[in-house]
Amino acid sequence: MLAVLSNRRAFDDGWLFERKLDGVRALALRDGNEVRLMSRTGKPLNATYPELVDALAAQDCQDFTVDGEIVALRHGRTDFSPLQQRMGLRDPAAARASRVTVHFYLFGLLRLDGYDITGLPLRTRKALLRGALEFRTPLRFTPHRNQGGQDLLDQACAGGWEGLLAKRADGVYVHKRSTSWLKLKCSAGQEFVIGGFTEPAGNRVGFGALLVGYYQDARLRYAGKVGTGYDTATLTDLRHRLDGLARSRRPFVDEVGERTAHWVRPSLVGQIDFTEWTRAGRLRHPRFLGLRDDKRATDVVREQPVEGRR
Repeated sequence: MLAVLSNRRAFDDGWLFERKLDGVRALALRDGNEVRLMSRTGKPLNATYPELVDALAAQDCQDFTVDGEIVALRHGRTDFSPLQQRMGLRDPAAARASRVTVHFYLFGLLRLDGYDITGLPLRTRKALLRGALEFRTPLRFTPHRNQGGQDLLDQACAGGWEGLLAKRADGVYVHKRSTSWLKLKCSAGQEFVIGGFTEPAGNRVGFGALLVGYYQDARLRYAGKVGTGYDTATLTDLRHRLDGLARSRRPFVDEVGERTAHWVRPSLVGQIDFTEWTRAGRLRHPRFLGLRDDKRATDVVREQPVEGRR
């Protein structure tokens, strides 16, 4: 189930509010002795996060499906940057030796003891989730508030969080994007498809800026260039990956006025933070946060805020 971006700030008592976590969405399925951890695109994650698999396998409950977010914490807040170091690991031994500690925040229970419970109200499913599993590191239960709105969002933003998720307390779990889950964000960041890059200037290595866009009516629209948010290691590694995706034709339907542009096959997805959209449809003050491997490039669209149903 996926949330819809919203500018709504007033809510009645029929909503729950969770802090928006900056991590990787994942589902975990246990059937007897078998545990499968996977991304929202179905990519297996057992080898990348073996300690999470161990924790799920150690539960007394042996039949469940849970939904949650894998995160790395820095100063008590979720931080996508260090998580990047774990996302690329495919060897369990290397993952266990990593200095990046991860946690799995669980907020959804979809199946329990052989029963599909997606049709139950969210509040009921969260109560069942709390009782079904033992929550000790690295597993954590995602807490919620029963009231929220602008004041709660202001608190989350002041604390350095991404924002809030407002969820209908009586809502069922559906396998699609739904206005029963609303994203209330502190900034305008979202995922974008990487369609090219520019040459570096001066002492910079790798590349100058990424050229990014989003899909609209099956066409890749240009959203602007992203020139900040990289360290030297990221610039070097990402340039190597981009060179392997080189193509001669521009993937964007829009003109791109960059003289040193190199085009790539639009398959990589980056998480980009920015302040707002310009009237020309470009990103203002964009900053690269990291690559995402939990979302297909063709699923990336421009997020448009909605009010949400009352």
